[in-house]
This record gives sequence, structure tokens and C-alpha cells, in this order.
Amino acid sequence: MAGLYIHIPFCKSRCIYCAFYSTTSHELRQRYVDAVCREWQLRSRELSAPITTVYLGGGTPSQLTPQQLQQLLTALPPSAPEVTLEANPDDITVKYAAMLSQLGITRVSMGAQTFDDRRLRFLHRRHTSAQVAQAVRHLREAGIRNISIDLMYGFPDETLEDWERDIDAALALNVEHISAYCLTVEEGTALYRMNVETVGEELEREMYYLLKDKLEAAGFEHYEISNFARLGYRSRHNSSYWQDVPYIGLGAAAHSYDGKRRSWNVADIRQYIAAVERGERPCEEETIDEDTWYNDRITTALRTREGLDLTALPEKYRCYCLKEARRYIDQGWLAERDGHLALTRDGLFVSDDIMSSLIYI
Repeated sequence: MAGLYIHIPFCKSRCIYCAFYSTTSHELRQRYVDAVCREWQLRSRELSAPITTVYLGGGTPSQLTPQQLQQLLTALPPSAPEVTLEANPDDITVKYAAMLSQLGITRVSMGAQTFDDRRLRFLHRRHTSAQVAQAVRHLREAGIRNISIDLMYGFPDETLEDWERDIDAALALNVEHISAYCLTVEEGTALYRMNVETVGEELEREMYYLLKDKLEAAGFEHYEISNFARLGYRSRHNSSYWQDVPYIGLGAAAHSYDGKRRSWNVADIRQYIAAVERGERPCEEETIDEDTWYNDRITTALRTREGLDLTALPEKYRCYCLKEARRYIDQGWLAERDGHLALTRDGLFVSDDIMSSLIYI
């Protein structure tokens, strides 16, 4: 199996925390869609395994017109069991939801972020909290049975009670999947230039474990550090990244991986379009040596509930990993079971430190 990712960089407005490649200019939308379809023609034979997941991410893919979405999905391989579209809640009208269902979209992922309208304005999100619930209703009426929403916590001055209200509001929507991320101040973003203060590590920890406890009590499986799903509704596409499954990335700034090489397209929409129109792929690539492969497994597989399969590691790395992991096992932050090394509950919040220590240098 293999995954296919399509980066749609167009946004109506830019959120203050976003570090992904995007643009608020829509004048090149049609040429871009044409270029993505052309890139797929150029690269469709790169992977021998069948495409089993398709993911349209961004940016805001729901900023494409129905005609452009149809053009993209018609050009791509048919009948993938999971086809995900990222969307902004206010883009999901009755008509748009019906169109998504008709085009074969099986899963919609929406950035709710928070149900506090004041915080939505702070983030420069263009939807309101009421529009999230409205979008979910429209999608259900259109027959979409797999809906994911993103949440965010750790806002300046946010309390644990504020966060609990957001979690409860998300649960009330009865969606199949919830992703939650702590607000991160990344260099180059508007949030970074605002010089805001986050809530602090101790409150972040309390918020994270409150999220985990409430979602698991509601029947969600905590299958990856930031992701929760009802039984049978894990994100198959994102899971491919954590399970060393090959994937192709189409579009400006999109990444690809075939098991031996990793490549990434230029993060410039005009350069990307011009190159593809010439029949070229504007990318850089690197060959993945054994050390890099092992380090990638540490930073991806350890994120998951199942953890790192030690039996799949060459002996050199298995011995190194277990040696470095021993102190964390003794501390109760890692557990070794059934040939796998996995984070425990206490290890989840300090996962970055643990992974850094297991990297092979």
C-alpha cells in the first residue's frame, strides 16, 4: 500500500500560528490545479504499491471550486478506501457538503481549534464556534460518516476549565476523530512576532492529561501522541507516515518518500507551476542511509500506541536503542512488551526528550 498527499496552499486568510507553506492569493488556483494533475502524470509510476489513501491538505483545500476539486479527483487513482479533505468549517455549506460526497470524499478534517469565539478571533480564524456544529450537520446530511476535528490548547490566559469546555463541546459533536495540539510559537509566524506568553509547561501537562482522560472515557482510542479515534476510525493516511509506508506528495512544498529516498518540492507556487509546465519536477532529494532510517523510526513509530517494533531493527540499532532506553524504562516512561518499545502514560508528555535521547549519533 502507499499514500498520496496533495498540498493545496490557498487560504482566504492566514492564521497567526501557521508555519505551513500557503498563500492568500487565488489568481493561480487553476494553473496550480492543472500543474498538480500534470505532476501526477509525470510521477504516477514511481510507486509499485497501490494507492490506498489520498489526503488533500493545506492551506485550505476547501478553497478550491467544485470544478477544480472534481478535476483533481478525476485525475488521481480511483477507489482509494480513504480520501480525506481538509476544510474550514465556514466553507461547508449544504451544497458544498453534498458535492464532496458525490466526488468520493470519504473523510473530512476540519480545524475547529476552539469553541471560544474570542480565541478564534485571536487566531485570525474566519469561522465561528457555531459554524463548526453547523458544518458537521451538513456533512452528516450529505452522507459523510468519517469526520475529524482539530483542537488547540495552551492559549495565553487559558484555564483548565476553559479547555475542559472546549473538549466537552467537541465531544458533543459526536465526530469519529479528534486531533489536539498545544499552541506552539514557531519562528516566522505572526504569533512569534507578537511575543505572546504561553500558559507554561505544568498547565500544558494538566491540559494534555485532561484531554486524554476525557476522550478515552468517551470511547476514543489514543493511538498517537496528538490523535484520538473511535474504533475503526484511525487516520489511515497519517498512520502511513508513522508506519514507514511509502507516499507521494504532489504540489508546492509537498514531501515524498519511497523507503530509500526522501524528496520535497520547491516551496514556491510560481516556481512549482513553471517547472511542471516544462515537464520537470522542481524538487530536492536525499538518500536515506541506515542511520537516518533508524532515526526516522524513532521519531515516528514511537509516537504511536503500538510503539517501535524492535524486531524490525538491525541488531546494531536494536542494541543501541535498548541500551539508551533502559533509564526511561526504569523511570516508567517507556515500556518494552511483545517486541515493541512504547511510551507509557507518564512518558507521553516528555516524548520529545525521550526520542532525542534514542537518536543514533
